[in-house]
Formats: sequence, C-alpha cells, structure tokens
Amino acid sequence: MGDPRRAIPRTDAVLGEPRIAKAAGTLGRDLVKSLVAAAQQRARAGEIEPGEVVAEVVARLPATVSSLRPVLNATGVLVHTNLGRAPLSAAALDAIVAAGGATDVEFALETGERAKRGRGTLAALAEAVPRAEAVHVVNNNAAALLLCALTLAPGKEIVVSRGELVEIGDGFRIPDLLASTGARLREIGTTNRTSADDYAAAIGPGTGFVLKIHPSNYRVTGFTSAASVAELAGLGVPVVADVGSGLLAPHPLLPDEPDVTTALADGANVVTASGDKLLGGPQAGLLFGDAELLQRLRRHPAARALRVDKLTLAALEATLRGPEPPVRAALLAENLHQRAEALAASLRSAGVDAEAVDSTAVVGGGGAPGVELPSAAVALPARYAEALRLGEPAVVGRIVRDRCLLDLRTVSPADDAAVREAVSRCG
Repeated sequence: MGDPRRAIPRTDAVLGEPRIAKAAGTLGRDLVKSLVAAAQQRARAGEIEPGEVVAEVVARLPATVSSLRPVLNATGVLVHTNLGRAPLSAAALDAIVAAGGATDVEFALETGERAKRGRGTLAALAEAVPRAEAVHVVNNNAAALLLCALTLAPGKEIVVSRGELVEIGDGFRIPDLLASTGARLREIGTTNRTSADDYAAAIGPGTGFVLKIHPSNYRVTGFTSAASVAELAGLGVPVVADVGSGLLAPHPLLPDEPDVTTALADGANVVTASGDKLLGGPQAGLLFGDAELLQRLRRHPAARALRVDKLTLAALEATLRGPEPPVRAALLAENLHQRAEALAASLRSAGVDAEAVDSTAVVGGGGAPGVELPSAAVALPARYAEALRLGEPAVVGRIVRDRCLLDLRTVSPADDAAVREAVSRCG
C-alpha cells in the first residue's frame, strides 16, 4: 500500500490555487507560504487528510497582515483600555483609508506651497469648542501635560493637590511624568481636602503654573473638599486643567464629569483632554486655551516629537465632523432589554443555555468613575468565555457569578447577528 503522504499537494500547487494566490498578493507570499507549510505538516501528522490542505490554508488566512485581531466588545465597558479604548466610527475609518496614501496634510493644492499641518482637523476642533482661543493636538493626554510642563515650568514649580497625583495605568504616574521634565512639584493640601487658600499660599516667584487634575479613574468620598477651576483662576499664574476623559461640553448622563468648555469658561488658561475616550476618536492629546500660551506650546522643540501623524489627524477630524461615534451611541443606547431577550431566545432555540439578564455598564478608560449605566446582557455558561475569545470573530464578555455575560450596551445592534453566530459556533 502506498504512503498516503505522497498525496499531500506540493507547495507550488497550493500557492497556485486561485484563492490562495489572491491572498498572497494582499497578505504577502511569505505569510501565506508559512500557512501552506503548516497545513502540509498537519497532513503529514495525520491530523487532516491530504485533500484538505487547501481548505485548511483558506480557513486560516487572516483578514490583514497585522497580528491585531478585531474584537466584539461585550464587556459593558464603553472605553476599554485593553481593547484599544474608543472604537472609531465608520466615517473615521474611511478617513484613515483615504489618508493612507499621499495627502495634502501640510501642502496647499491651491498654491503649490507648504501649508499648516492638519489645518482641517484644527479648524474642526476649534469649531467644536468655540470658547477656546486656540487649539493644538499631540499624541496623547500625557504628552499634552508633558508639553505644558516643558513649556510653562522649566526649572519652576507646578502647584498640584496631593489628592490629584494620580497613576494613569501600567505603573505610569503623573508626578513622575512631570518631574521628568525638570519641573518641581509643589504638593499642597491633603489626600482628601485641598482649599483655594492652600494654592494661594504655595504660589510665588518660582511658580510655573497651577495644575488641576480631574481624578478620572477613582473617587474620594466622605470628608472631602477641592478647589474649583474658578477659584484658582484669579491667583495670578496660569491654570492648566486636565479634564481627562475628553468631554468637550457637558453631557446630561454624566453631570459630574468635567468638560473642556466649562473649564475654559471657569477661567482655565489651558485645558487638556484625551481624544480616544468619551470623544470617541483616535488616541490624541487635545489642548485648548489662551492663544499666546498655545502658540508657545506649539513652538516648543518637543512639540515636533509629540505630534500626531496624518492618519490620526484624518480620524480626529472625521470624528468631530461626522456622525455620532460608537462610544457616544453606546451612552445613549436604547432597547437593550428587547435586544437581549431576542438574542437569548434565538440562542435557546439553537440549544444554547442562554437567558437575558439585567446588567450594569461603565464608561471605563478613566472616565466617569463610579457612574453606573443600566444595561442588559445575555448570560451563558462560564465555559463560553474562553471559546468566544478564541473564536472568529473574537467576542469578549465578562464573568459574573460563574456566568459569561455579554453586555449589549457595548455591542452595536448591527453586530447582534455576529454575536449570535459566534455563540452558536461555541456550542
């Protein structure tokens, strides 16, 4: 009897199969060839039949060359840091594709001369916050604070409350970030109480600016007090307010979350915020404020090192000018219980142990700490959690009391069918 391994198709024959040849043109020959070799090895080991090699390769072709995998966020955390924070809108994704080639990012087509970089994005940002005299964009909010320290407090003091010396994640801390610039931190008040008088007493000839940081990823409750931006605005030195989560104006569902417009109205000279949180855009550090101070920030040598690329500029402008991005849509989501009941019923009809349950979602990403958003979820046996994470598409939920919850506040209604199919495949 002949060796069945002789029936394993040759590499060149598999690569010549039309679907695989097309994939090699978009994904790269080396990547596709490695998948062919892996499939052939599985056939040699007897794990698949020789005639299944082509199908095995086709099944394992990735959507893109990148190792990043798309994920359906069913965690109930709107801005999930580990899942890339705010998902971009379709308009922002289209803008990124359009900007992927040569573009007029700092070139005036009308005159054929150099133009201001990202002028369309900056105009959109200024229109979104009319109270700001000027705006600027860097690569994240930490970079925005870094640029403020480098520009406004070289060799000087930054006055900040002890209760606002926050850690922003992955072991990085705001005081360490600011101290790395050569500025000196003047810590005032206590963890739970800091008054305007504490700030006034600390200000002197060596003060660069007062920093007001919103404690966006924790809450201090009980016997507490804090000075407002309005109280600090008359102290005779610049006030830099870090509002954190990226709200440009007040939001009715988040009455305690600070926003850029209000901070400027209260007298802040510079306000910093994130682009990839509640604004719903790409990672970016947004700066708003006095024209003279913003010009100094923009012209500091470090501004070049902290600038954003054309793809970020394109996505940010599309977020500001385009339709409501997914994060803001999730905040206002309706009919969650009806969706959960329908999805659970459909899964039960397919033999899945599924039920619709009440749930609680949160903003996440260092935004609106303590705010709970009523939601609804589909509850499954806990074993589904791992299978869903490893499936295609990957679906990430959370485990609560030995049940896998798929919270629908963070799932677009357009993705309900994909979630149902993903769960069905895990059965």
